Amino acid sequence: MNKRLLTYLFVAIALAVIGAAVTLFFQMRPVFVTVVVPEQNVPVRVFGLGTVEARIVSKIGFEIGATILELRADHGDVVKKGDVLARLHAAAQEAKVVRAKAIVLSAEAGLVKVEANIAKARAVFAQKQATNRRVQQLADRKVVSEQTAEETQRDEGVAKADLTVALAEAEVANAFLADARAQLQVEEALLAQYVLTAPFDAMVVERHKELGTVIRAGDSIFTLVAPETVWGLAYIDESRAGPIVEGQAAIVRLRSLPQQRFEAKVVRIGIESDRVNEERRVYVKCGQCPPQFHLGEQAEVLITVAHLDRALLVPEAAVQGFDGTTGTVWMVENGQLARRALTFRYRTEDARLEVVGGLPDQAQIVAAPGAGFREGRAARVVAETGK
Repeated sequence: MNKRLLTYLFVAIALAVIGAAVTLFFQMRPVFVTVVVPEQNVPVRVFGLGTVEARIVSKIGFEIGATILELRADHGDVVKKGDVLARLHAAAQEAKVVRAKAIVLSAEAGLVKVEANIAKARAVFAQKQATNRRVQQLADRKVVSEQTAEETQRDEGVAKADLTVALAEAEVANAFLADARAQLQVEEALLAQYVLTAPFDAMVVERHKELGTVIRAGDSIFTLVAPETVWGLAYIDESRAGPIVEGQAAIVRLRSLPQQRFEAKVVRIGIESDRVNEERRVYVKCGQCPPQFHLGEQAEVLITVAHLDRALLVPEAAVQGFDGTTGTVWMVENGQLARRALTFRYRTEDARLEVVGGLPDQAQIVAAPGAGFREGRAARVVAETGK
């Protein structure tokens, strides 16, 4: 019995030794790794997903309410500034304009009459004034009676008063004419509101109402877009948006034309970021846009923020504890694995980070760390990634 127990114990010890030896062998044998090498002429691009938009998009309508009598534009039409797009039923307002014109004519005629009365009053006053002057001279020489002198003096005063009244009536007539003309302008301005014209050279995106519709003031009749203001709106993560400035080159890919790339440049960077999604709005303008555009279409935007003549790029997946600036990587130093903290700057669109500090001389960064990595383990470079 004891002999059997000793045999079992010996076998167990042997198996443990063999297992330890196998484990030690696998732990101590060199690990084969792929390392990154410097690359030349590397563009650094920031990716953003957005839509096709336009800087000038207007929903236009009438300032008054009435029945739509005429529509001259529809979806897809190109219109010029000042082109008539629609008209409303305006019979009542046209009658008001006619009435206002009649009032103006009446006021003008009244002014002519008043001016004639002024001329007459001036002539009468001049006559009475001259007569009174002669009579007063005769009265001084006792040629005429004092009563006659008093009557001619009175007649001059009455003529002067009549002239004053005529001049006052002229001011009233002028005021009435000015009021009539102003009222005519008001009625004509209101009549003009029954006609809807294009406020700028545009393309009709949508017609919202049809003939015979009774609309209210402010209802949208057309949506217009200025084609030359079409641009791409890209939403860029704030952590990537820092290097973006106006004027940088960009590439736009439309969802409907995935095989085509349109050259563009950054023309505006939104001052206010999206507080929920933590994204910045960046607008790009194509140098040669497609002839047809579709507002709201999804677009992919790649903005070139830098161009590196020579760079060492590490896959972001190989960096542990990356905080936007620093992180830890595995590297090969003197044939052994080691962990080092490095400093990074740019991130490429394929999720690689540019190393700018912390790399020891002669050390090589591991591109794809494995499960069995530990510091001090022997490592052998079998492949390089990069250019």
